[in-house]
Amino acid sequence: MRRSTTRAARARRSAALAGLALAAGLSVLSPAASSATDGHGTNAGAASGRARAVAAHEALDRARAALAGTPPAQAPTQASAPGAVDPTMALRDLFVARQDLSGPARLTANRILARPTSPNDPNGDSYRAPSHKTCGPHVCVHWVSRTVDAPPSRAWVTVTLNTMEAVWKREVGGLGYRKPASDGTRGGNAKLDVYLKDVGDQGYYGYCTTERQVTGHPRFASGYCVLDDDFARSQFGAAPRNSLRVTAAHEFFHAIQFNYDYREDPWFMEATATWMEEQVYDGINDNRQYLPAGQVRHPETPLDTFDQYGSEQYGNWPFFEFLSSRWGRGIVRTAWYDASGVPGAPNEYSIDAVTSVLANHGGLPAVYADFAGANTRPAEAYQEGAAWPTATITKTSTLTPSAPTQSSTQLVDHLSAKNVRAIPGGALSAADWKLTVAVDAPGAATSPAVLVTIDRTGSRSTLTQRVALDDTGAGTAEVPFSQAQVAKVTVSLANASTRYTCHDYTDYSCQGTPTDDDKPFFATLTAHRP
Repeated sequence: MRRSTTRAARARRSAALAGLALAAGLSVLSPAASSATDGHGTNAGAASGRARAVAAHEALDRARAALAGTPPAQAPTQASAPGAVDPTMALRDLFVARQDLSGPARLTANRILARPTSPNDPNGDSYRAPSHKTCGPHVCVHWVSRTVDAPPSRAWVTVTLNTMEAVWKREVGGLGYRKPASDGTRGGNAKLDVYLKDVGDQGYYGYCTTERQVTGHPRFASGYCVLDDDFARSQFGAAPRNSLRVTAAHEFFHAIQFNYDYREDPWFMEATATWMEEQVYDGINDNRQYLPAGQVRHPETPLDTFDQYGSEQYGNWPFFEFLSSRWGRGIVRTAWYDASGVPGAPNEYSIDAVTSVLANHGGLPAVYADFAGANTRPAEAYQEGAAWPTATITKTSTLTPSAPTQSSTQLVDHLSAKNVRAIPGGALSAADWKLTVAVDAPGAATSPAVLVTIDRTGSRSTLTQRVALDDTGAGTAEVPFSQAQVAKVTVSLANASTRYTCHDYTDYSCQGTPTDDDKPFFATLTAHRP
């Protein structure tokens, strides 16, 4: 799903809060659980039948709210009003959890998951007029000629179809991904069905959803997509064709993902779908709107965060841009293969699949520390990074002969980082000034990594140096620190742990509870001369 972050869309979502509780109509027994399955596509065996039933009703609540463009009744209390729920993941979760519903709840779930051409959808997702369709070699576009869901013209239907076909050609034919699973004759034939509706009024660009499990393949599912009917500039703040293009690239990749493992971890699904926008329509850059929510700006928030009410998962597409710009676009496809239910594939959890593909590139801890360091200088690290935000610096000190040391302890969560920075004061002008970086990090079992980035005086170029850590997490490095040569030194303290207690109904990888959060990194930066 692509969520609109325009001011108008946010205002509409906030206004919708007033009628939220009445819209849900459910008795939910616990705080919001997450996806109804684990990352390998099986229901968590440790969960009791009651816990699964609670999670299923929460999934129903979220899906109902998603199609209404409002937060669910059980949305957590936040300082500001939570945004609308991600419909792609909410509908996927409901599809999986439906087996744990019964009676009226099961009937409601079936109606929510139905296509817009199906009647009697209680959430208003059905067309209210007879529909038409036009088809290309791989895709059919469905639309109505009246009601609020009607596109502005038949020409726009053709534009949508041509765009979807171009995206298919690029992602399947050019980048080598598996094509979406066939839906048989649903929608009239075996082609991928795309429905045009006015979802922009709910704050969405569009979504795709799973519909039917592929026989004999428990990880594969066919589905259909819904795109906004006109991508009006008044709703999305951009040229309609550009909004259509990036949405098509993003949502079609979800349809592809459903034929790898439709139960995969949601952060991985959304981050790679947002990354795909860059691969298909590099010049549009609409995905920059999510960067302030991701690790490019907030490295302290775990990479595998999925926030039903936020944008972190979309904002973390630069992680995959970082990987693909160094080792080729195919590295993301390989990660999806390793995470998939394709016969012969490892069928790993999302982050385990990422770890596997990085095993021959220095390993996840080193690569993740490099990524954290890159986000402190995006203009140099990324092709388009000059237009991006920059990672937060937790502590900055100017060091002088009279105050030569900066010390701090930083608590760092799993798959996140914090940055500390030292600046040479004016008295540190002699060429022989050095900076010693001494780190006492957690033990090796928790996968700590530390990168030092040196910004040169009067230059946009940088130098980097890793701090070698022993098994206890201790390590030192020495770098130049003369003001004539060095403008600043940034130390990225990275916790690359991928250890979890899985199947705890969280929104992290494998629905797990991380075992290595709040790990202390003690860093001392000392300026000195030989």
